Amino acid sequence: MIAAYNAQDADLYVSYMTDEACEANYRGAVVREGKEGTRSGLKAAFAKWPQNTAHVVSEEVTDNYVVFREHVTRGPASDGSDLVEPFDVLAVYSFEGDKCSRVEFIR
Repeated sequence: MIAAYNAQDADLYVSYMTDEACEANYRGAVVREGKEGTRSGLKAAFAKWPQNTAHVVSEEVTDNYVVFREHVTRGPASDGSDLVEPFDVLAVYSFEGDKCSRVEFIR
């Protein structure tokens, strides 16, 4: 999923997700709902930040969960908005079988 994200391939990224998957803030609001919501949200983000990448700093795997500490660099925005400073985020990926059903971000 990270390789697909860094290639800015939203279609490949969501191919690893269940149809009902979502991305959300940790214990908070869903920011991208369902496979299609995730796809369209990522495509919009990739269009705004064409140099956006996430590098895995560390990982923990247990049962149906993968936790990555990711270092994210956005680069200049295509719409001329202010530069976003690079940041770290913990991303908790929940799996149902071999598909991701939820990603929660702790920032």
